[in-house]
Amino acid sequence: MPAVSDAVWSERGTTPDAIEAALRELLAERHSEDGGFLPARVLNMVAFVESEWSGEIANRLRGVGRYHASRLVVLSYDPKRTRLDAHASVAAEGEAKPGDIVLLHETVIVELGDRHLDDLLTIADPLVVSDLPTLLWSPHGHPEAVQALLPLAQATLLDSVDEPVWHEAIDRANTLSDRLYVVDLAWLRSTPWRERIAATFDPPALRGELDQITSITIRHHPDSTVAAMLLIGWLASRLGWQLSPMRAEGDVLSGTAQAERQEIALRLQAAPEQLVRGLAGLSIETASGIQLRLDRGTGGLRAHQRDAEGREHEWTILGASRGEAGILGEGIRQALLRDPTYRPALQAAQQMLP
Repeated sequence: MPAVSDAVWSERGTTPDAIEAALRELLAERHSEDGGFLPARVLNMVAFVESEWSGEIANRLRGVGRYHASRLVVLSYDPKRTRLDAHASVAAEGEAKPGDIVLLHETVIVELGDRHLDDLLTIADPLVVSDLPTLLWSPHGHPEAVQALLPLAQATLLDSVDEPVWHEAIDRANTLSDRLYVVDLAWLRSTPWRERIAATFDPPALRGELDQITSITIRHHPDSTVAAMLLIGWLASRLGWQLSPMRAEGDVLSGTAQAERQEIALRLQAAPEQLVRGLAGLSIETASGIQLRLDRGTGGLRAHQRDAEGREHEWTILGASRGEAGILGEGIRQALLRDPTYRPALQAAQQMLP
């Protein structure tokens, strides 16, 4: 059976009620084609984007694969637009075969302007599926739009490295986390690094070394200071360290953490040679002489470990990076999973703000 084309609808000068009615008709149309076509009902996603960059955002969302939302509502913003236009489509995940269930995903693009900003909640509310969690994303900033749409959402997706002032990003994420669950792409980029640190100290013979850490150095992309601070915040929140404000000296942040037995020297340094966002490398040393060093490399993380007797070995952790499409897909997935370690790390990072 050949693939069935998407059901589509568009209208100029429309209303939210007309868009919602069109979506219901599109779903009914697909179901009438084959009873196996059923709407996916897991997650709404509302994205407020600048219209000139909407193509780029569409490409990013297409790259998330199986993690795309059940219903995606894109509020495409052009300050000069005076009319509310909309386009909607209902797409199947594959061909309909006899006896199979094929899930349908809906996409709505609403084009709006300055005159509609006071009515964002009224526009978006009828377009999300009731009783489903809603993820809010505003990749180009616009905190006023996020604030207006917060009553719709249970989770918000942000990327702290996009904030113009990095320390304000930590404050903003903390403020948002008081209202709803925050998924931070800056945090997700550090997942392989956190996993490797945890794995290194997981053997019973090495767990005691966590109480012996004396220094941590992190190198990071110049725009990813927040990612480095969140990594320190994660360690501090898990190990019970007390953190003090960092001191800024050029492209270096330095400070200390106070553990039960000793003080830990902290150093965060920008790595201008790194071309992609995230961490470039880190090293952890303990009082007994154990050293763990991780560096971003081709194909994964390059690990170097020295034990207390001075023996050294190196290896590559293959496939550590998921790329930006993979990070975004994981961010959408995390809206449903809830990571309990992010907010304590964020709160600890706030203690380090200069």
